[in-house]
Amino acid sequence: MKNSKLFTLGFFATLTAMLAFTSSLLADSGNSSAVKSTNRLESLAKYSKVLGIVEDIYVDDLTLDEIIKKSLEGLLTNLDAHSAYLDEKSFQDFKTQTEGEFGGLGITIGMKDAAVTIIAPIEGTPADRVGLKSGDVILKIDNRSTIGMTLDEAVSLMRGEPNTTVKIAIVRKGENKPLSFDIVRDIIKVESVYTKMIDNEKILYVRVTNFDKNVAEKTEEALKKHKDINGVILDVRNNPGGLLDQAVKLTDIFVDNGIIVSQKGRNAADDKIYRAKKGMLTSAPMVVLVNGGSASASEILSGALQDLKRAVIVGENTFGKGSVQQIIPLNESQTEAVKLTVARYYLPSGRTIQTVGVEPDIVVHAAAVPNNENEFSIKESDLKKHLEGELTKIDNSTKNSTNSTKEQKAVISQEDLFKDLQLKSAVDIIKVLNITTKK
Repeated sequence: MKNSKLFTLGFFATLTAMLAFTSSLLADSGNSSAVKSTNRLESLAKYSKVLGIVEDIYVDDLTLDEIIKKSLEGLLTNLDAHSAYLDEKSFQDFKTQTEGEFGGLGITIGMKDAAVTIIAPIEGTPADRVGLKSGDVILKIDNRSTIGMTLDEAVSLMRGEPNTTVKIAIVRKGENKPLSFDIVRDIIKVESVYTKMIDNEKILYVRVTNFDKNVAEKTEEALKKHKDINGVILDVRNNPGGLLDQAVKLTDIFVDNGIIVSQKGRNAADDKIYRAKKGMLTSAPMVVLVNGGSASASEILSGALQDLKRAVIVGENTFGKGSVQQIIPLNESQTEAVKLTVARYYLPSGRTIQTVGVEPDIVVHAAAVPNNENEFSIKESDLKKHLEGELTKIDNSTKNSTNSTKEQKAVISQEDLFKDLQLKSAVDIIKVLNITTKK
């Protein structure tokens, strides 16, 4: 305790010397500048006084370093949902997430209304397989409450060795009680882009699950391979975002010119404008599918194509994450850092994505297409023919099941379309656009 008090006395002595030295410098400054600097020093003095009080009489014996770390965490967390203080462990976890391979669940999370919320599960990952959904609010992770928890803490708890289990409790809209899932962690490997043709429609379906470094290149390859098409459906549902430059490059493939996105911050150095440069590879009618799990880069893409009148946006309102974070190391050894929001994204029309998202041109909720094809409703005169048809179905069931996996992967059948109302709507819209623009 004696050492602690000596440390505190030294801290205040240093601060007093700083104040005295700075005050002497202020003597030659203008009144306005002097008042501003004095207010700044008074605020710093207040802050240091609170640190000293906590160090001296708080119930637990905390070191000054621990107190400062806690104050930094509180400061950054209270700025916005995406800013954070990264201590040595958190900073290392962040670098592992962005640079290395790790075991996890395959979900992207964000803060919404002060709650840890799933932005989107990534296709084919453990989280997707157990049925976690966009908009699910995470209540507990391994019986630890997420109330007051930062995003980085939540991510750290969910990440771990492959083949280990984590228990997640969530609240879901429409459910009367919380749902619990036991999820086995796995190495997260994601196919960022895959393409299919809509059966008998000459419409190219492009699914982008996240914006990694290969998205624009793979999409361009698909368009060059399928030149004679009647339309393009770009599906970014449940796509949590990724690399900004890939969102810009992908948009650039479909537009001739204009601003794609701009970012504006407090400092002019953070202001940037991204414009179309390449020129579009196809002029075919286009639909972009979005939902509440479409965030960040997905919103930039869909919002830009909407503003530039290049695509019809179909689905549900997007997540609303339109801010830019910068990682700023706090020391030369780069063991600690600050993740700070430095700018916001703006679409070509000047509107922001942050909190409001992108509103689709045509709202279509996720569902199967309503139809009565399975209802047993026939006239007596059709009965024999109908029953013969049913026998044929039974006889051909084995044949149908032997279709190659390769063929199934390359084509979206009409049957598949009726399972996805949003996708079916997209196909219908492209058909209408082709009819109305046909000369």
